[in-house]
Amino acid sequence: MRHEELKAGALDAARTLLPGRTTIGVLGGGQLGRMMALAGSAMGYRFVALDPAPDAPCGQVTPQITAAYNDRDAARELAQRADVITYEFENVDAGVAALLTEESYVPQGSELLYTTQHRLREKAAIEAAGVPVAPYRKVGSLAELTAAAAELGLPCVLKTATGGYDGKGQAVIRQLEELEAAFRQVAPNAASQHGDAEAPELVLEKFVKFKCEISVIAARSTSGEVKCFPPSENIHVNNILHLSIVPARVPEDIRQRACELAERLVSGLNAVGLLAVEMFVTEDGELFVNELAPRPHNSGHYTMDACVTSQFEQHIRAICNLPLGETALLTPVVMVNVLGEHLDGVIQRTGHPDEAASRLGIAPKLHIYGKTESKNGRKMGHINLLCKDTGDGLSWVEQTNLWRN
Repeated sequence: MRHEELKAGALDAARTLLPGRTTIGVLGGGQLGRMMALAGSAMGYRFVALDPAPDAPCGQVTPQITAAYNDRDAARELAQRADVITYEFENVDAGVAALLTEESYVPQGSELLYTTQHRLREKAAIEAAGVPVAPYRKVGSLAELTAAAAELGLPCVLKTATGGYDGKGQAVIRQLEELEAAFRQVAPNAASQHGDAEAPELVLEKFVKFKCEISVIAARSTSGEVKCFPPSENIHVNNILHLSIVPARVPEDIRQRACELAERLVSGLNAVGLLAVEMFVTEDGELFVNELAPRPHNSGHYTMDACVTSQFEQHIRAICNLPLGETALLTPVVMVNVLGEHLDGVIQRTGHPDEAASRLGIAPKLHIYGKTESKNGRKMGHINLLCKDTGDGLSWVEQTNLWRN
């Protein structure tokens, strides 16, 4: 499809972009863009990515524009080379997002991006959709933090309103004596409450005593079709996702309610593409939404080998307005992240017979992201462990010893 043809006339919300005729622009060249491009290329789509890092993971499998995310000339080049634009991460420069929305076809728009870039806006939007979140308060000073902690009770979690991931930009407060240290940690540049500096935007969340964490990946096409993937149970280590277990080890009625909440959100927020919905499950079976991500998500990587359709193919289908793919689970699966400290050991294992996998009757499927620098705590890949029972996959993780570094 010629870019000029796409520009001609009004862009309606349900434009169908067919494979073999469409180039998809990806804002961001990390592993999510890479896996998106690999899935879409198999369908017949072409891709071009924009990323500041030379030899970015996505750029290894598709053409890349190497420039800063706030480079408007580069953004215009992306718009000219692509028929439709999507993004693989939330922290997109607001000016660039607005420019692309004006000058190109961005079916996801910028409104949901604007909402999910800010925790307070995000929580308000979730509540407006009729979905519960953990009790929270807006905080801008140590005095406000002290008052909010008194209202919510301890323990609480203090977070920056913007930015932060994998546990960064947040602090758990268990005792009153920790309030000031937590404030200084999360807002290090803030002056005292009597200073002249602009108040930081923070959010204090009541710590939910949860049984487990689950997430649901929901998809919505430009024409409004909605489908959800089976909920995954997520286990974190040092605030980084370690394992996703599917089926989630919660009662079926909770899995069903989780999907209903995710569908309510993806429709209520008029999302297009994927929306990852992270939730807490309490001992009483209540569900509280923790965070949203309007893109493919780490906890949905299991879909690549264990579902009829992967989350990446589904995202392409949604933004191009193809019929959404079936999301049924083909096999139980445990997804385990490969961090920098695991990478060499994982790669070495691939050259030898996997005795533990044979004994347990599981099939490990390795995905490496192609990042140029391996660091401790950095996500370098993942393994989907296909199994008859998730307990066998968890046993494999336990017996390999790779994940104890």
